[in-house]
Amino acid sequence: MDLGSLIGPDSILPALKANSKKQVLQELAELAARRTGLPEREILDRVMQRERLGSTGVGNGIAIPHGKIENLTSLVGVFGRLYHPIEFDALDDQPVDLVFLLLAPEDAGADHLKALSKIARMLRNSDTVNRLRGARDAETIYSIMTETKPIVG
Repeated sequence: MDLGSLIGPDSILPALKANSKKQVLQELAELAARRTGLPEREILDRVMQRERLGSTGVGNGIAIPHGKIENLTSLVGVFGRLYHPIEFDALDDQPVDLVFLLLAPEDAGADHLKALSKIARMLRNSDTVNRLRGARDAETIYSIMTETKPIVG
């Protein structure tokens, strides 16, 4: 699975100014609503429902909130790089500044898990994360996320 099929330059907020977890999720839900044509409230409610099960802050300043949405026809991603890190109830108790929101159709099954895995692998790469943190515009962030790296070993 190619991240370019999930996200585009128009799906990236490169300097998100939010002061809380809820505010970040609202901003990303708004962007996802514009991309999908689905109601922002429905997206936000589903993502917040998932957050109540346990934080999607995975550590190292990264969060991958996600949810399955009715009437969604394909996997959709949106990304925000926060201007200032915020508290996100992350596993390592560190503030979050990189947030990749993934939405999947109700019947996505394994595709949803494959996409989450792909996103997590990309965001575990310290070089990629450092470059994302240093990028200043959506096109650069998109390029970093979608470049293919040779497999070493």
